[in-house]
Amino acid sequence: MGGVGRVTRWKPAPRSPVPQETRDKPPGNPHIGRPSYPYPASHPAAMTLLSAVVLLFLVMDAFGNIPMFLAAVAPVAPERRQRVIARELGIALAVLVLFLFAGPFVLRGLGISEEALSIAGGIILFIIALRMIFPQLGHGGEEDLGEPFIVPLAIPFVAGPSAMATVMLVMSADPARWPTWLAALVLAWTATAAILLGASRLAKALGRRGLVALERLMGMVLTAVAVEMFLRGLSVALAR
Repeated sequence: MGGVGRVTRWKPAPRSPVPQETRDKPPGNPHIGRPSYPYPASHPAAMTLLSAVVLLFLVMDAFGNIPMFLAAVAPVAPERRQRVIARELGIALAVLVLFLFAGPFVLRGLGISEEALSIAGGIILFIIALRMIFPQLGHGGEEDLGEPFIVPLAIPFVAGPSAMATVMLVMSADPARWPTWLAALVLAWTATAAILLGASRLAKALGRRGLVALERLMGMVLTAVAVEMFLRGLSVALAR
């Protein structure tokens, strides 16, 4: 019959080819398959507890502070010197803990980016390292004001600008790891306190040259850390 048309079988439309990277993605994780940019080992967010302890211990400069601590407590009665040093160390820890937790909020309020803080921290650490390597560029003679209180032992000898900038930098890089940063700060402070509380015995055992040699060695390590921190912040800023 001429009126009956031919029946066409229905065929499904051809599927578009799926990219290999999409086929390799497990369901439910949209980030797999994208290029990842892991933090370098020098980045604060990639720091381990040990590396953070070492960095904070270096910037507190315990060995370099021994001569200044001994000179500052010289006017204090011998039976009170240990208590004065312990009190100043406690104040320094409280100041650093305050900067650790409050610093990132201040930086966020001021609109300071992480890379800007990294560059500034690198510059400050580099200056501190130069003062450790070349002591004649460092602390001058302190005025004798009797028993020290907060200044100069707590601030700036222990909780100095470099230590404050460092705790703010590590916390701003990864606030979720605050227990790690707090533990690192306490451990570094404990090592610094043990050295400074035994300052008189260490000064007799090592001598002036031994203390200077240790300070310069730590200064060289801190120089490398400072340069790496500066270059990392600069590279991130230039990549924007």
